[in-house]
Amino acid sequence: MESSCLRLHLQPHHLLSPTTTTTTIALRLNYLHPSPSTPSLLRLSSSSSSSRNPSQHLLLLPLRCSPDSRVEVSSDSDLAPIPPSQRTLTALDMASLWVGMVVGVPSYYLAGSLVDLGMSWWQGVATVVAANLIVLVPLVLTAVPGAALGVPFPVLARAAFGLRGAHVPALLRALVGCGWFGIESWIGGRAVFLLLPPSLKSSPAALAPVSWLGTSPLQFSCFLLFWLAQLAVVLRGMRGIRELEKYIPPRLTRSQFWAVFFPSLTANVSFWATVALNIPDFSRFARSQADQIVGQAGLPVFMGLFTFAGLAITSSTEVIFGRVISDPIQLLGRIGGGLPTTLVAIFGISLATITTNIAANVVAPANALVNLSPRRFTFARGALVTALLGIAFQPWRLLSSSESFVYTWLLGYSALMGPIGGIILADYYLVKRMDLDVAALYSQNPRGPYYYWNGFNAAALAALVAGILPIVPGFLCNVGILSNTRHAFVVAYNNAWFVSFFVSGVAYWLLSLRRGRGSGDKHQSA
Repeated sequence: MESSCLRLHLQPHHLLSPTTTTTTIALRLNYLHPSPSTPSLLRLSSSSSSSRNPSQHLLLLPLRCSPDSRVEVSSDSDLAPIPPSQRTLTALDMASLWVGMVVGVPSYYLAGSLVDLGMSWWQGVATVVAANLIVLVPLVLTAVPGAALGVPFPVLARAAFGLRGAHVPALLRALVGCGWFGIESWIGGRAVFLLLPPSLKSSPAALAPVSWLGTSPLQFSCFLLFWLAQLAVVLRGMRGIRELEKYIPPRLTRSQFWAVFFPSLTANVSFWATVALNIPDFSRFARSQADQIVGQAGLPVFMGLFTFAGLAITSSTEVIFGRVISDPIQLLGRIGGGLPTTLVAIFGISLATITTNIAANVVAPANALVNLSPRRFTFARGALVTALLGIAFQPWRLLSSSESFVYTWLLGYSALMGPIGGIILADYYLVKRMDLDVAALYSQNPRGPYYYWNGFNAAALAALVAGILPIVPGFLCNVGILSNTRHAFVVAYNNAWFVSFFVSGVAYWLLSLRRGRGSGDKHQSA
């Protein structure tokens, strides 16, 4: 069936063009009648000269067909597959992205926390390098479908969780990203606080904490100032993020060490476990698989070098000041050095914080909200909601001590990230055998391979719960809700990411084999 009377609005993609204008172009519609196993597709072609604009692009879009043959186009503009011609990130670009994310105050704070917990500098470096070598494996494996198909994490999750069920892992990942955004913004706000006049910083009235807020109005105002400064970059979308990343320059006994090692290893793994989930959001822009693999292989190197510097400085603070200072902002305030030195240091800290915060903690939550409701959310709106929720997390409480940062925050959310990663990797490599139908990932056709039961895959949701449950008693005991629990649950909590990752991955694989999901459906890569 052909029609030449269709008139559509063609809008330049937000990642390919800085403009937001919308033009109307006459298009010819070719409707391809579906077979029982093939989703309906709409092919658009244009005779208008304006369609030759490289910032405008047409994609093969999935359709919904009503009984009276009406055609409904379903398109998620911010989640659409990236055409091969627009996948331009090189290995150097990917490496620059990681340098920008690694060189930040939270990475330094994590390294310093290891010294604060009792590790020597070499034990801390070894722990961090080992953790990053471990997380590099799921990181690269999850990035492969992003680079191959050009789809982001929320869309990739549809293959395992279902078209509607994918909202669950996407929103869980988004929630953790919002928390991290708040933490990074609080750190940046503390850097702004150092620039204030000494008379104001030492005023008891200005520094008096408000009981319901948990911090002083002055410190909260500095936090909001830094929070607002990031919106200028956030609201520009992925283009602004890519441009920003280019500006960042590249004593325990043996038994006590092992008692701290495994929780610290898990904390370091979970530090990047969030990005390991949504790495397709970045790898879909990669020029090739080789570029994304080589670029990401630098993570353990960059993290190891930065950790070495952080641990060396933190260890020296005990000698110089008589106590361990793992917070670089606090250390900068103790060192002083005059206004010029402080300004340079604050600028470096602020730039490092912004590059890490936006790339690692805004992209995934924003895409998750776009996936949840494409009509209500654009990338910019999703990023704004992410920033607002970051305030609600009250990050100053999470950074109140090394124990709360490592044992409560990092270990706690790793129990959510581990199961999702295990399920997605088991689905892509073991169940679907790297064979996905991209068009079906964007189709609401109830007969599609990823619709499952009303858009939810019960096997994935059951596996998700199975991976989280063993961690819950240890978490409740850690935050004080339970006075004690079995030692096995404490061990499971201290290794939360590993336990939940493998339990959920194996459970999903077995449930899928039982239902015949892997062998019964035919998936065609687009």
